[in-house]
Amino acid sequence: MDRKAWIAIIFSVVGLGAWQWYYVKTYSAKPAPESVTAGATAEPTAPRAEPTATAGSMPSPEASATAAAEVTSVSQPAGPVMTARRESLSNQNAEYVFSNDLGGIEQATLLLHFGEHENAVFINGSQSLPIGAIGAIGETPGTPWGGFVMVADRGKREVLFTRKDADGLETIKRFHVTVGDRKADLYRVRMELEFRNIGKEQVTRPGYFVSTGGAAPIHAKDLPMYTKFNWMHGDGDFEKIDVNWFNASSVPLLGIPIREARSIYEESKPDVQWAAVASQYFCSIVTTERTKGVSTWASRFKVPGPDATSVEGIQGGLGMPDFTLAPGQELKESFLIYIGPKELSRLEKLGDGQDEVMSFGIFGIVSKFLLWGMNRLQGVLHNYALSIIVLTLLIKSALWPIQNKATNQMRKMSLLSPKMTEVREKYKDDPQKMNTKMMELYKDYGVNPLSGCLPMLIQIPIFFGFYTMLGSAIELRNSHFLWISDLSQPDTIAHIPGLNFPVNLLPILMAGTMIWQMAISPKSGDAMQQRMFYFMPVIFLVFCYNYASALALYWTTQNIFSIVQLYLTRNKPLPTLTKKSAPPPKPGVKSVKNKMKRPGS
Repeated sequence: MDRKAWIAIIFSVVGLGAWQWYYVKTYSAKPAPESVTAGATAEPTAPRAEPTATAGSMPSPEASATAAAEVTSVSQPAGPVMTARRESLSNQNAEYVFSNDLGGIEQATLLLHFGEHENAVFINGSQSLPIGAIGAIGETPGTPWGGFVMVADRGKREVLFTRKDADGLETIKRFHVTVGDRKADLYRVRMELEFRNIGKEQVTRPGYFVSTGGAAPIHAKDLPMYTKFNWMHGDGDFEKIDVNWFNASSVPLLGIPIREARSIYEESKPDVQWAAVASQYFCSIVTTERTKGVSTWASRFKVPGPDATSVEGIQGGLGMPDFTLAPGQELKESFLIYIGPKELSRLEKLGDGQDEVMSFGIFGIVSKFLLWGMNRLQGVLHNYALSIIVLTLLIKSALWPIQNKATNQMRKMSLLSPKMTEVREKYKDDPQKMNTKMMELYKDYGVNPLSGCLPMLIQIPIFFGFYTMLGSAIELRNSHFLWISDLSQPDTIAHIPGLNFPVNLLPILMAGTMIWQMAISPKSGDAMQQRMFYFMPVIFLVFCYNYASALALYWTTQNIFSIVQLYLTRNKPLPTLTKKSAPPPKPGVKSVKNKMKRPGS
């Protein structure tokens, strides 16, 4: 390798070290506070969290029931509060545990998905509000109504909750667990809500919320930016925040404060269709089926993690409008609850834009196409890593003509380099004149200085399409390939002793193949531009180092394909660099000089 390659490697190592230090300092799991310990029940006003696969086994029914009983309510029902208990219903894909006191889904166990140590994946749990719990919208969002009486009918797969307030308002909730053969329905639960005024006076409630439950990372290495609260309102306006939204903001690396920490997220908008909480690969969504919502709220909480650490979760609620009921009057609402994996085909079938929780961003069309292609290839190859490799080869093959043309233009630029150097030296004191002469030089020899960048420009949306898709694709979880145990996680093979610095092999190979590719590519442009290109491995290494190893697999594959392509084309004869002659005058058009000649001159 030449000197520039070694410089690029040194910058890569230094940049990676600086980013890893900043990442660990800012986003890694932090020691759990004294009030948050494994197995401890929540305080009365504390949110309740999703158990993670890294936090141990499922909490016992007695512990969760005790935690539910300790949560106070805004409006106490008439009569004594019943002792908290739990009932469970299940279908082919999930088991749902209902808690009578707060009247909701305390926990959902996804029977077909497993986390670390082969434990089943849990959605929600003993530290966040039950999914479908309701409460008043007031100064302190997230305070639920308690005191519900629960009756379960296993034959109908229904759970009925009732509660009566002292002012005559009766609240009835009925949850129905979907069963059957339809794949799209198996993670759905329908909640029917009814308010009745059984008293003699008019009853008014200033709005209420329906809880989405909570979400927290499943794996210790899950990125916090995927722990989100999402919602949609109006004509498909999608809003989202992640757990970092609550953090105090400061300038990266410098630590200069910008904004103080925030404890609650609240927004009021008309026609809220649904609200959701999501981790990197799972979510729970509450969708209105009759009256649209009017507001949303979200808050953050801590979940006990391994080795006396804690991770941050997020919980939220969908705000519904206020209502007034005369004696004998009733109000009925209905909500569809989805609790399951962030699987695009299932979310699209919900029909109200719930697939936006995938957070594909501005390259969503590219991400959906790549996900579709990956799944189709997996159906043939039965391996997601091989599907990514083959999909990459197909994309690169489709771009082969463009790459060949770009390589040829770069070789022309390399031949033109001495003349470009002469122009720079001649007009170094007149930049404007130098640029004009450069453009004339390109035009005279038929060279396009931007053609070499075209393949990279095309690859950018594909790269970010893969980046967003692979970060949320549930299909990659627990997919193995060679030394990679999980394509959705970094491929850590060791840690540097004393530094706790992970050694992720595939991103390092990716950076190495990028340097190799640049070393054998035809040199074009000035020296400064060439040096700038050597920063690309640093940028991509930082992007991919702590990300899903599937992304580094894709980029390494396309680098190797490009290297093979360059070796196949570098032995071709050099293109001829000939100066274009001036085009002949059009027939019937006299030159200006001839026009100015006088007759007989």
